[in-house]
Formats: sequence, structure tokens, C-alpha cells
Amino acid sequence: MAVKPNFASRIFGPTKRPASLVALATLVALAAGGVYVARPWISGEDGAKESAAAAGGKRDGRRRGFDGPIAITATSARVADVPVTIDAVGTAQALNTVTVRTQVDGRLIKLAFEEGQNVKKGDIVALIDPTLYQAAYDQAVAKKAQDEANLANARVDVTRYKKLAASNFGSQQQYATQESLVTQLEAQIRADQGAIDNAKATLDYATIRSPIDGRTGIRLVDVGNILHSSDQTGIVVITQLRPIYVVFTVPQQSLPALQKAQSRAPAMAAALASDNSSVLDTGRVAVIDNQIDQTTGTVKVKATFENKELSLWPGQFVNVRVTVDLLRDARVVPSAAIQRGPNGAFVYVLNTDETVSMRPVSVGRQDEAQAVIVSGVEPGEKVATTGFARLVDGSQVRVMEPTADRGAEAAEGAAPRPRRERNREAGGGPPQRR
Repeated sequence: MAVKPNFASRIFGPTKRPASLVALATLVALAAGGVYVARPWISGEDGAKESAAAAGGKRDGRRRGFDGPIAITATSARVADVPVTIDAVGTAQALNTVTVRTQVDGRLIKLAFEEGQNVKKGDIVALIDPTLYQAAYDQAVAKKAQDEANLANARVDVTRYKKLAASNFGSQQQYATQESLVTQLEAQIRADQGAIDNAKATLDYATIRSPIDGRTGIRLVDVGNILHSSDQTGIVVITQLRPIYVVFTVPQQSLPALQKAQSRAPAMAAALASDNSSVLDTGRVAVIDNQIDQTTGTVKVKATFENKELSLWPGQFVNVRVTVDLLRDARVVPSAAIQRGPNGAFVYVLNTDETVSMRPVSVGRQDEAQAVIVSGVEPGEKVATTGFARLVDGSQVRVMEPTADRGAEAAEGAAPRPRRERNREAGGGPPQRR
């Protein structure tokens, strides 16, 4: 029996034909995709622009935020006298430090000071029970009085024996013996006086006084304790705060300049706070050590400060700046204007057409505030101090008035700010969100 062909067989032919049709459909799909991908190149520049607009229009809006002049601040180079200084780190030391100890044994009955109190030389600090030492003093005084009475009687006898011996009513030997007794008693009186002085000194030691002008620290012993002269702890430590020393070290390379300055007059020294700009006190170099430490290549220097405001405290670490010379009529720009590159230091100089030119400079001395320019910039020329993140040679700029924030940014080396702030500064709107 013959089988009738179905509807698919009548239209497409035998069953093997659909596989070739599927392959044909696949080729058509791939060709359509290739045309879509190659559309920008086929349609030319306009097509590329349309594709870019379709894929990243928001990015163009963000780039347009950087169009226009770059906002900067600028400062004119000036002529000024610049001190030549040596910077170091030092430690404040008290001019005198005394640990008050007892010189006699006994019970502590009184502390005559408050912790942290200023005391003068001779002020009473503490009292030791003086009973035994007062008795010893009274005994020495009484012994001297007894010997003085015996001496007075012996002197009367020697006068009598002298007269008897002269009239042959007494022997010369008796007179000589009495005269020797007087000499012995006179020596005894001197010994008694020594004993009195010793007892008086021991009694005075029971009253402990401050040996210097200074400030007391925290007491090291309480009332009622038995103290001994051999104790190492002491009663209290007194330090002299006015004036005060600052000891610091300088490299041996700086020693000739410091010695030259010290030969003219005591070099000025300034004690600076941790920010290296606030001056705590000013003083003068007192002494330079007589040898260089071979392990570190440095030499110790001691400076004296009046410390009237007590801004320096023993043991405090401070930054020290010693002035050794003065550069007169030097060209000065802010340190924030100095930039560093592969070829060395350079600045951006403001032109009359509101553009900037990158100009190499030679820097003599530089600190956190200002730099001395040896060559490259003339007095009166303006140099950029902020806005370096986008500056290049020939950039169009817009000079803005310096503010406190920009001044801080310049002091920090003109670190780039967030993109949103730079967009606003350049005149563009805030960046669009995707």
C-alpha cells in the first residue's frame, strides 16, 4: 500500500530539506548582526557620533564639567630678608634639680609645702622631731658654762700664785702648774664651743629648707614616717624652671656655621611647638659641646630660655630653630608654589593673557612657609599656589582670591581636591549620576 505525502512534504519536499533551510536562516542572522556592529563605520563620522551618544551621553556631560579656565590662586614673588636657620629636636631640662633629703634621723612631723608650690631659697619644706637634738644642744651649752666657771676660778688662782711666787711665799712649780691648768681650761672652752656648734647644726638639720628657688613636685613621703640620712628616696624633688635649658643636637656639617654665629654674639634660638610654627619661647645658645658624637655625627648644644610664661617644662620635647645668618634682599615665593618634576623644581608663572608657563627654578633654602629662589623668577612675577592637579604648560586660568581653605591647601602642597569641588571651581555643574 502506498503512503500519501503529508502537508510538509508537499511544501518543502523530502524530510532532508529542512536541515539546509536552518543553515540558511543562521547565515542570514549572522549577516544582520554584522551589519549592526559595523554600522558606525558604514555610516561614517555621523554614525559614530550617534552610537557614542546612545552608549555614553552621560559621560559627555561629565567631561563638559571641565571645560573653561582652571581656577587657581597666585602670589607675587617678593624681595625680603630671610634668616638662615638650623632646625633640630631638643629636650627641655631644668636649670637645677634637687632631691630634698633629711640629714638627721627622726620622725617626720610636718610637711610645710603644697605639691606644685613655688618656693624660695631658705623656705621651710619639712620638720623632723627636734627633741633629742635640742637636748644635745642644751647639754653642750651647759658644759661650756661649767668649764667657763672653772676657767675663771683657775685664773684667779694663777694670779694669787704668781704673787706668792714673786715674794717667795710660794713655789714656782705651784705657779707653773696653775698656769698650765688655765691653758687647759681655755682649750676645753674652745672644745665646748665646737660641741655647741655641732649640736646647733644638727638641730638646724631637723628643719629642712629649700636650697634653691623652684617648684615642688609630688611628695615622696608622708608625715609620721621615720626618716634616715641614708634614705635614697628623699622627701620631695624641687626643680628650677626659670630660666630653663633646652639641649639639642645638630649635624656636624652645621657646626662651622653655628660656631661662626656664636663667635659674633650668642646665637638666637627659638623653641617651637609641635606644629613647627608656634613659638613657645626665645633664648640664646649658651654652650656648644667640646666633642662630636662619633656614633651619630652630631654635637650637643645647650640653649638658655627665660621661660617667663612657663611654656617650657622639664622633659618636654620641642623643635628648636637656631638663627645663624641672614640672607638680605632674597627673592621669596610661598613654598606651596614649588613643584617637583623629573627635571627638578619648577613653578607655574602667570602670563598677561591669563595663561601659565611652566618655568624651572633653582631653590636656595626652603621651609614650610617660604622658599628662596636663586634663579628662574623675578620679583613681581605671579606664581600659582593652588590648582596644580589640572595645570599644564599653557593652561588657561582664572585667578581667584585666596581663602582660608585654599591657604591650607597651599600649605599642604596643593593636594588635589575631590572631582565635584574641581568641577564647581571650573564653572561646570555637579557630575551626573549614571
